[in-house]
Amino acid sequence: MDERHVAVSIVLAAANFAAAKHCGQFRKGADNAPYINHPIAVANVLANEAGIVDSITLAAALLHDTIEDTATSAAELAVQIGPEIASVVVEVTDDKTLDKAERKRLQIEHAPHISKRAKLVKLADKICNLRDINKSPPVGWSTERKREYFTWARQVAAGLRGESVILDNLFEAEFALRPA
Repeated sequence: MDERHVAVSIVLAAANFAAAKHCGQFRKGADNAPYINHPIAVANVLANEAGIVDSITLAAALLHDTIEDTATSAAELAVQIGPEIASVVVEVTDDKTLDKAERKRLQIEHAPHISKRAKLVKLADKICNLRDINKSPPVGWSTERKREYFTWARQVAAGLRGESVILDNLFEAEFALRPA
């Protein structure tokens, strides 16, 4: 297999794994979209808006919520998809044993210290989350809660800056559309 074929195979294997793991899950938005749409959107932002073609980064984007939101361990991900991709996913995974406020605080604290690949995935994730809140916010979220999410996401994004000017600009463009 040539290098491009290997890269495509890695990304497709990640998409298949993520789709199987997120099967039956739905986003919190009013449109009740299948959850797998979110990781696909994150990978799409990286590939088609920011021009990121690194297969490890794109695969990690597709898998970024598997450890956090499904019955998937880092070890399983490493065996099934590869340790390099699993490592990036671990970097962007919240520890669900902690309360939400602590997880949010740690995202801000850890953002500047994660790898370049993890920063790209995390920033694309935040862009997609802001887009989702603007387009189809979680049911029951007040305007104040939406604004609080935007403010917190910007604090996380501050530690992710500098890896992609395009992603930095996409984040700022979406942030500018925050609820008034």
